[in-house]
Amino acid sequence: MRILLVVYDNDSYIHWFPQGLAYIAAVLKNKGCEVEIYSQDLYHYPEEHLTSFLDKNKFDIIGVSIIAGYYQYKKLLEISRAIGKSKNRPEHYILGGHGPAPEPEYFLKKTDADVVVMGEGENTILELIDAFSNHKSLDKIYGIAYRNGTEVLINPRRELIQDIDSIPWPAYDLFPIEYYRLLRMPYTTHSDFVLPLLSGRGCTFKCNFCYRMDKGFRPRSAAAIVEEIQYLQKEYGITYIAFSDELLMSSKKRTLEICEAFIKANLNVKWDCNGRLNYAAPEILKEMKKAGCVFINYGIEAFDDDVLKKMNKALTTRQITKGIDSTLKAGISPGLNILFGHIGDTKDTLRKAVDFLIKYDDGAQMRTIRPVTPYPGAPLYYHAIENGLIKDIKDFYENKHLNSDLFAANFTQLSEDELYLELSNANVRLLDNYFENKKKNMIVQTKDLYSSKDASFRGFRQA
Repeated sequence: MRILLVVYDNDSYIHWFPQGLAYIAAVLKNKGCEVEIYSQDLYHYPEEHLTSFLDKNKFDIIGVSIIAGYYQYKKLLEISRAIGKSKNRPEHYILGGHGPAPEPEYFLKKTDADVVVMGEGENTILELIDAFSNHKSLDKIYGIAYRNGTEVLINPRRELIQDIDSIPWPAYDLFPIEYYRLLRMPYTTHSDFVLPLLSGRGCTFKCNFCYRMDKGFRPRSAAAIVEEIQYLQKEYGITYIAFSDELLMSSKKRTLEICEAFIKANLNVKWDCNGRLNYAAPEILKEMKKAGCVFINYGIEAFDDDVLKKMNKALTTRQITKGIDSTLKAGISPGLNILFGHIGDTKDTLRKAVDFLIKYDDGAQMRTIRPVTPYPGAPLYYHAIENGLIKDIKDFYENKHLNSDLFAANFTQLSEDELYLELSNANVRLLDNYFENKKKNMIVQTKDLYSSKDASFRGFRQA
């Protein structure tokens, strides 16, 4: 079968490597399918180009995967219209990703797609290929929703792949890695090449604003991670790994195991990851630093114990400050993510969050505070529906979630005008702090340059 996988353009200068599609491409390739990648992201093709491309090229299947989000939703509708306009529309149009999975019936009707894959797709796609090739019914394939005439049928969810080391690596050779490796992350130099990599799937925590299709946590072996990094170093010159999974720091034991494997293999690679402050102990951070970690992105989300409890964060402000202090002391930069507008949030909780961000700002990233968004599938989404803040999935995407920096629902006791005023004032404080510090550092650099006559200086550069 001839299959086209579409990587959509999110208007970034350098896009994140599409790992999900690359995993699907790998299993399809191993099955003997002819797989082609349509890189709208690299070339910034307009949707009309996709229609023209399909007119000139015949495919049996076309697949698109998106995360949940206002931009992704609108982009998917545009891509779907472009597919529908082609005189060579592939017989089977498949959707995947976190976006359509919680409400597949709505997405099937909006896009005129034929199938939605819900959850991990590696095994599901192989069963779909077999069914399409042999004209079998789709009713026995777990993990999909599909059209049956005018009716939409939703099959039971599929069991998770327990041994994720058995999944083939992403099909790197089918993608323009020379483009994706130009991604910039904290503490990359101009000569670094970056790629994301998965150390595991899932998460051990249950924050109420998070939608996760995969229950629980399934780690990859440290040996498998090392092997893939070594391959990326050899084949693509990768010098920096951005661990993209939800939680590399899933436990102290697990984190140490990965670090020890990196050190033993002498990888000599920089890396960052998502972490939990519950596990940010000095001895763990010391080993992470030794193994090449330069940045840990922490999902803090609030700096108030009551709000953290309502979020089901399993985290306290004491753990936060202790963990951030330890991270900085270990010589690792912490990413400080804060949301506003959750249940229990007030002007005071926002002020405390801003004070916290300013206190621990090390200049590695420009940090602002964004509204909490009740994405479909998350417990907070259903709370919003139960309390009349959102009517349904259509109301969310068509009326409420119009931008990630605007509120889709107000969970606080503040009026909407107060909510936006407070968030505006908070982010102005953070921006003033960030650029004032940058200005001070540049002034110090300038004075040092001319006082020491440093001939190695390469000019004033922003990036």
